[in-house]
Amino acid sequence: MSSILVHATHGSESPTRAALAFLVARTALSEGHQVSMFLAGDAAVLIRDAVLDNLVGQGTGRLREHFDALAAGGCRFYVSGMSAKARGVGEADLAGKPAEFAMPEVLVRLSLSHDRMFNY
Repeated sequence: MSSILVHATHGSESPTRAALAFLVARTALSEGHQVSMFLAGDAAVLIRDAVLDNLVGQGTGRLREHFDALAAGGCRFYVSGMSAKARGVGEADLAGKPAEFAMPEVLVRLSLSHDRMFNY
């Protein structure tokens, strides 16, 4: 199987697009692929529990359900450190999640080490 990186840049301002990124990642994982997600720009807030619990995309599902399935399946989440800082996302928002802050060079490295990359 392949390794897939999903790079999300849309957050709660675009719930359908945000949930779509997670839905595609979840679908790839359920088909046996190794999946990583990089949350940057407005997508940095998607790691917050309040957003995970309340965001629902039109026809793309509940963010919490997608996140929980991804986390249970071994997906690793990378949250842009600069985007997070600008939006007040901190260490407490990552607590207990398979997530870490990352800088742009990590995104570049991940994009080169994965077989495919999807952007939302």
